[in-house]
This record gives sequence, C-alpha cells and structure tokens, in this order.
Amino acid sequence: MKGFSLSSCTIRNVRPWGGEPSDVTVVAGRISAIAPHNPAAAVTGTVVEGRGRLLLPSFSDVHVHLDSTRLGLPFREHTGGPGVWTMMLNDRNNWRNAETSIGERAETTLRMMIERGTTRVRSYAQVDVDCGLERFEAVAAARETHKDRAEVKIIAFPQAGLLLEEGSAQVLEEALKAGADVVGGIDPCSLDRDPVRHLDIVFGLAEKYQLPIDIHLHEAGELGHFSADLIAERTRALGMQGNVTISHGYPLWGVSDAHTRKLIETWAELDISTATVAPGTGAKLPLAELAAAGVRVGLGEDGQRDYWSPYGNADMLDRTWQLAFTNGFRADELIEHALAVATLGGASILDRSTPRLRSVADRPGTQVSDVASFVLVPGDSVSAAVMERSSDRTVLHNGHVVADQLTLV
Repeated sequence: MKGFSLSSCTIRNVRPWGGEPSDVTVVAGRISAIAPHNPAAAVTGTVVEGRGRLLLPSFSDVHVHLDSTRLGLPFREHTGGPGVWTMMLNDRNNWRNAETSIGERAETTLRMMIERGTTRVRSYAQVDVDCGLERFEAVAAARETHKDRAEVKIIAFPQAGLLLEEGSAQVLEEALKAGADVVGGIDPCSLDRDPVRHLDIVFGLAEKYQLPIDIHLHEAGELGHFSADLIAERTRALGMQGNVTISHGYPLWGVSDAHTRKLIETWAELDISTATVAPGTGAKLPLAELAAAGVRVGLGEDGQRDYWSPYGNADMLDRTWQLAFTNGFRADELIEHALAVATLGGASILDRSTPRLRSVADRPGTQVSDVASFVLVPGDSVSAAVMERSSDRTVLHNGHVVADQLTLV
C-alpha cells in the first residue's frame, strides 16, 4: 500500500464506528462523501481497501513523555522509589546512560505510536537545570522527522518543579522561546511547597507567550482540591477559559460527592480539560458525568517503559482497553465511549475548535467534513476491536496513508 497526496482518495468497504459497509471519499484531507459500499462502483484516484474493517478516528495521545522512554531497548530492572522527587532523581541518574541517545529513543517511540494508530500527540519534554533543553530538542527533532505523519504539540515540563533548583523558571522560559507549544506545571503545593509562586510563574509565562497550560497534579485529598481551586481561580481571573488542562488528577475523585460535583461544575464552566492515563490505582474519573457536563477528557500513555515505570508499549488501543478495564466497563456503549475519549476526546484538547464529547453516546470523527485521520482495524464491533486489539491496522493522517500492518509507509 502506498501513501498518496492530499488531493483525493476513496476508502472502500469500511464500517464507520461499526456501522454499515461504506465507501468514504476524501478530498483535501477531509471526508467529502460517504455512500453505501458498492463493489461495482467505478472509482477514480487512489483507493484504500478497507476489507470490511472498522473505520475509527485515529488516536490522540495527549499525555505522553516522548523524552522518557526505553521502547526498543532491552528490558531493565525497575529502580525507581516512591514519590515524584525520588522518581525524578532516578530518571535523572539514568536517562543519559541508555544504549541509544534520547533523540533516537524519542523518534523510535513516536514512530511506534504512529504505526499503531496515533496521529495526534501532546508530549511532555522535561526542562530543568540538569538537562537544559536537551530533552526538549530531542522531542522537537522527532516531531520534525514525522511532521507529515502526525501532529505533535510539545509541553515544556518542569518535572523537578520551579522553585527547588535555582534557574528552573529560566530554563522553562527558554523552552518557550525555542518553540514549545504548552507551558507545563506540577504539584504546586506538595513539590514546590509554594503554590502562589509556582502558579505565578506558570500563568505568567502562559500569558506572556499566549500559550495554553498543562499541569501535572498528583496531590491527594483536600490538598489536591486546594490546588485545583487555585488553578480555576487563575483561569477565571486571566480569562484563560479553554486553555488549561489538569493532567492525572486521579486523587481528586472519590473525596466526596460534593467535591466531585463542584469540580465537574467548575471545569465545565471554565472549559478546564483533563488528561488521564487510566491508572490502576486510585479513584476513577466519573467519565459519564464529565461527558454530560461537557468537560473535555483525553487519554495518554504516560512514560513508555522508562525509568519511572516498566509499563507502556506505544499502543493507544491497548490503553483504551485499560481505560475501559480500570473503569469496570462491560456495556458496549461504555467501551465505545472509552475509544471516543482516546480519539476525538483528546483531539478536542489539542484543538479547542474540535467539538467536545457531550455524552457517552457521542461517536465523532467519521462524518462528512471531518478530518480524514483514521485507523482501520478489524472487529465484529468496536468493543470487539478493543478487546482483540488486532495488528491488522491501516493508519491515515489528513487523508493519506502513513502506516500499514504496524509499519510506516
């Protein structure tokens, strides 16, 4: 199978979101027509054979650390300890000593993600006084290598905090000047122990460079809700509605029904989005309630078999299964919703003009005028595809084939 230009093509005999067999016409990177599959129909231009597979939106990984990966390298013993700072130091002490450079590892992981169906990415790149911009530049180089195969946004991420090591804020700003797309932050209370100064820096830089914000929040209980409240207050005061994401945040849920209701109402009002990695521990996100309120929720793979964790395989279809499994989803509608979160849910965080999911029944991304970024995968149904996770995949980005059978085109 060969790649083709953005002019026109026909994807024959596919089932959009598990529906009836259809022929999908793509012009200039968007769906221009959908018709019942007709084996006898004459087709001009490039043809992609769907072979009766499902046509699904391509995946959006909105929480991945391309600069923290060992995919493609020999498996190693996990040496990390408890806590963010301890884990950060473990990473700092080891990442330079890998068998290949950080640039090669970032490129390998991004390639594997694309081959498995991810064409929209928001990646962290750690910036601190130890690594400077080295890790940011590695992610930027990987993005450039695959610029025609995936859209990649880079978060300048102060994993070591902004106040614990002198010069941290300056390095963060250097990354923004170098072309980072998002301003990162992390645990303003428990790590930096000064939420006012931490958020002054993060929101100040976002305002100065007119960029969105993505804050890692691992803080539990009342402390986590205190940080979330401070973030919401700043979002409202600075008019940054629709430009703030709270990532992780899993300890925020399950404190009380009142806390949950307030959080959902606030995030819906201010269009604060959240990105989850479907962790196996902690309270689960109330995905149905978040969707009903219009809160944007995306999914990501986090680190990939790195110095933080031995988990990860660059496959967002696997992570979709994990999201469904950890939430106890059994009904087809809910399993399909997990896939909607993993695809257009995340896309709506990357591009706020993309409609947000409004219910667990929303199945976006395969209608006329939608962007032609898809993954074709076999399955009796969408739920079956999530359970089986076949390697028989064809990936399209903006109307052209970029990978087939887990190999770049």
